[in-house]
Amino acid sequence: MTSTEFLIGGDLRVRRLGFGAMHLPTDPDPARRTSLAVTRRAVELGVTLIDTAHLYGGGANEELLAEALHPYPDGLLITTKVGVARSGPDDEWRLDGRPAVLRDQVEQALRRLRVERIELLQLHRIDPETPLADQVGTLRELRDEGKIGRIGLSEVTVGELDQARRIVGIASVQNRYNLLDREHEPVLAACEAAGIAFLPWRPVAWGESGQRAEVAAVAAEVGATPTQLALAWLLGHSPVVLPIPGTARIDHLEENLAAEDLHLSQAHRDRLDRLGEARSQGTAR
Repeated sequence: MTSTEFLIGGDLRVRRLGFGAMHLPTDPDPARRTSLAVTRRAVELGVTLIDTAHLYGGGANEELLAEALHPYPDGLLITTKVGVARSGPDDEWRLDGRPAVLRDQVEQALRRLRVERIELLQLHRIDPETPLADQVGTLRELRDEGKIGRIGLSEVTVGELDQARRIVGIASVQNRYNLLDREHEPVLAACEAAGIAFLPWRPVAWGESGQRAEVAAVAAEVGATPTQLALAWLLGHSPVVLPIPGTARIDHLEENLAAEDLHLSQAHRDRLDRLGEARSQGTAR
């Protein structure tokens, strides 16, 4: 039977099916009222893992979550990401893993989220212009100072994960991954071997017409929506996978969370597994 919980870092218990806050509008009312309602409904429905980032509105998304949920209920984990900043002469968003930038963004996140410690802080991307040791080393220092509880990475290779783990313990990895996009299967395998949480971003995506038709057919057979099917497949694919589907609508939120109760037979899983294999072979050609 598929477990519905996972211990991030070996000690931080969360419900595996979480919520990605990226799509929540932070504009003034009425859009903001809707975002607040969706966020609160997620927690009412038992979500204990919510993902945000400095990049999402330059911290506005973090402020929205604090407005909706602070003081936070026991057991709720809000994880945020740093390492993308407005910099350069054009003031455009770009990767920026310089230690001073990472420190500043962590301090901003602490203030915006209204917490004294971020239990899981993830490096949004590895900045190729800053040594990885400097980026991960800065997060290790912040952890040692008590401002971070656990450290995660995002969009990394197996080699980068190994290099980072030689510097500090890594509790999570957030890479692009879904039923039809399994480019990072080796990274998932490395996470599973090490007991590292794997948070797939873009957990639901659809491919070519034939693939969509097969997904729809299996979904109809099990009495679910294609989105629910994709999420249920992720939950059963590996025990370290923690999907974080995002939405700005309560009905879609409720639909997503219902995927946890969907049972897929081995025959159905085999059909879905073959979709990813066929896509990989097609890409290789």
